[in-house]
Amino acid sequence: MSMTTEGYLFLFALATAAMLLFGMVFFSIMFSDLECDYINPIDLCNRLNTFVIPEKAVHAFLWLTFLLSGSWIAMLMNTPLLAYHINQVINNRHLYDATEIFRTLPQHKKECFIKLGFYLFTFFYYLYRMIVSLLLG
Repeated sequence: MSMTTEGYLFLFALATAAMLLFGMVFFSIMFSDLECDYINPIDLCNRLNTFVIPEKAVHAFLWLTFLLSGSWIAMLMNTPLLAYHINQVINNRHLYDATEIFRTLPQHKKECFIKLGFYLFTFFYYLYRMIVSLLLG
């Protein structure tokens, strides 16, 4: 049984979603550490800001691969989060600010948990689509 192009696409998407999922778990642990005073705001922002742009770029690349391969449902599922990421970058609200982090921490945690749920949902969707393409291929 050989894997089709669609199978490889969703295998790549599955690995990417797993990486993004672990990234959001890391973000939520870091926010929890800030609440418990295990880390100071400057260190938190320095650590998280190194992952903000790569997360958005990886998600945009994943969306682009779905667009170019014609996987319309997967592309449409990712479009709202991509639009949100683009809006954040355009309005220069994508990086964490150490002077504002305590004031905006509940919003950042909420965003992190929503993204965590989204990446978890897409992980299982990509897994399902990969298995279906393996069975049909």
